[in-house]
Amino acid sequence: MIDHVTVGVSDLARSREFYRRVLTPLGFAEIGPWREEGHEVAFGLEEADDFAISSEYGTGAPVHIAFAADRREQVDAFYAAALAAGGKDNGPPGPRPEYSDGYYGAFVLDPDGHNIEAVHHARV
Repeated sequence: MIDHVTVGVSDLARSREFYRRVLTPLGFAEIGPWREEGHEVAFGLEEADDFAISSEYGTGAPVHIAFAADRREQVDAFYAAALAAGGKDNGPPGPRPEYSDGYYGAFVLDPDGHNIEAVHHARV
């Protein structure tokens, strides 16, 4: 449904380091800039650089982004990495039955206040 998402950040270098550290436990890597100007950095899998941060866009209102995790342990590792990278707690890892059965997620605020989540959907 969605081909890619780009989120505005106020400090590209700071946010690049934050996302590099928090997305690694989920198996995502920094892919590089989409254009030669270097105003953005893409992250994802080699074949799918679906998520990017950019200093070309204003930060405006915070957004919510949920990244898929294959296992609960990845959600836990994402949360720990995010806090170590300077993210702020916005909901520790745990079940979220109010969202759906088998929903296990963790929430952090990135350096610009965006609500970043890792979620694992267990088969119930």
